[in-house]
Amino acid sequence: MGKLRILREFAMVRWLRPMRTRASIDRRQRRLLAAHVRFLRRRSPYFGELLKTRSFADLPLMDKSIMMSRFDEINTVGVARDDALALAIANERAREFSTDLGPNSVGLSSGTSGHRGLFIVSDAERDAWVGTVLARTLPRRMLLGHRIALFLRADNTLYESVASKAVSFRYFDVYADMDENIARLREYRPTILVAPPSVLRVIARAADSGRFDAFPQKVYSVAEVLELSDEQRIRKSLAQTRIHQLYQCTEGFLAHTCEHGVIHLNEDGVLVEREELDGERFTPIVTDLRRRAQPIVRYRLGDVLRERREPCPCGSALTAIERIEGREGDTLVFRRLDGRSIPVFADVITRALIHAEGFDEYRVTQTGESRLEIALDTVDDRSRRRVTDEVDALADRLHCERPELVFVDYVSDGAVKLRRVVQEWGDRRW
Repeated sequence: MGKLRILREFAMVRWLRPMRTRASIDRRQRRLLAAHVRFLRRRSPYFGELLKTRSFADLPLMDKSIMMSRFDEINTVGVARDDALALAIANERAREFSTDLGPNSVGLSSGTSGHRGLFIVSDAERDAWVGTVLARTLPRRMLLGHRIALFLRADNTLYESVASKAVSFRYFDVYADMDENIARLREYRPTILVAPPSVLRVIARAADSGRFDAFPQKVYSVAEVLELSDEQRIRKSLAQTRIHQLYQCTEGFLAHTCEHGVIHLNEDGVLVEREELDGERFTPIVTDLRRRAQPIVRYRLGDVLRERREPCPCGSALTAIERIEGREGDTLVFRRLDGRSIPVFADVITRALIHAEGFDEYRVTQTGESRLEIALDTVDDRSRRRVTDEVDALADRLHCERPELVFVDYVSDGAVKLRRVVQEWGDRRW
């Protein structure tokens, strides 16, 4: 039954549901939303109570804290949060992920915010996810014989259900020794490589030194924000025309990169409302219209997305995204010369540092109103001068005070997701 569900979903997404017009997307969303609301009224104690007196549009926004505190009432399969959490933590500690909770897969996600989340997915939802991901990742000219390498912080049967004679799968634990991982990866010779940018950079360095030459057909970046400087380095080292992205998190499979390298929201299954940040950027509020074991309804993610203005040459009417820029909470705040505060989005500061030289790894942390801590893997007169010049030039263009820069050594931490720009200053109002 599972394989048939995967094949059906693959065919629907790949060929039978092309989503070429906005009207077809809107019709599908209205139909799925109506069915989903009916289901929530019957099966979810949390949403059922709310929908007695409110319409869908009036439901309160969700976030990770609400999901965790009301987990038992939100989910529709009778799973207790403490049971799911205990199993997920035990799996993490043992680094063994084959145990499910009945017919459901459970797992943890730290997210780019660093706060722990818990997910539960039914077997039917798992199969639909697999079919959708394969439909949107396998190259158009070759459907069979793929070897997919996944570098993840946690394995899960959600991923293992990909395996078949047509497509093989191999899990690589990011906590394992990376030299051993790279040796295994070279032996496996994947056609598709999926990994966070921080891991892809390690593989890229191995390729530069001649220790890795099994270049895949496609490379997908997941789990962390793909900065422009990292993308350029990885693409060159791994001999790729472009680096693709999968916008996948605890809240669902939200976006993918098409064959033209453009990110599209998966609006054939996810409703995306927008909280506008400026004329270009918005924070998504997502409702997964097909996820029922753990309903994701009007969930405010806190990520910053920038919409693409030009239509995508692939012809899809799914909303195109120029960049996934990072967390809204990691937007820096500069002070203008007239005393007002303005936001400086993460993408703006990372674009400025692209032009600096003398270092490879970096992190920018705002620790005060006009104070930035700059962590570099090479801290010397040259790198300090180049970074200072670029940050000062950015402040001048924005008509802002030049922030104080404090340089420290870069320390990598593989236990947490890579964040190039971090906001740690207490006052984040702008």
